[in-house]
Amino acid sequence: MVQVKELIDEYINSLDPMRQQRVKALHRFILAQYPEVQVSLQYKMPTYHQGNGWVSIASQKQYVSLYTCAREHIQPYIDRHPTVKYGKGCLNFRDGDDIDWPALKPVLLSAFSKDH
Repeated sequence: MVQVKELIDEYINSLDPMRQQRVKALHRFILAQYPEVQVSLQYKMPTYHQGNGWVSIASQKQYVSLYTCAREHIQPYIDRHPTVKYGKGCLNFRDGDDIDWPALKPVLLSAFSKDH
């Protein structure tokens, strides 16, 4: 049976080099903050579960997305970085965007702490 780590590695290795770097960085960041997080591949995206919360990472056409299930999780990041591209419950990091790692910590905390 294929292990989740192998599926995640396969997903990351299928990306172009710049995207590989960004997705790997987000993956490592999440694991560093939440070493006990459960990792899976849902909807063909690396997905991280902690308690009742979750986040996912996906490489899109123009950016890498960090998905949560609600705007409230990402709002503090948007408030701090009003030019960041975002969706209903996701942050979209364009290829040239810097990621403010300290500002991302509250996003993860909120997403993983939420009762859904």
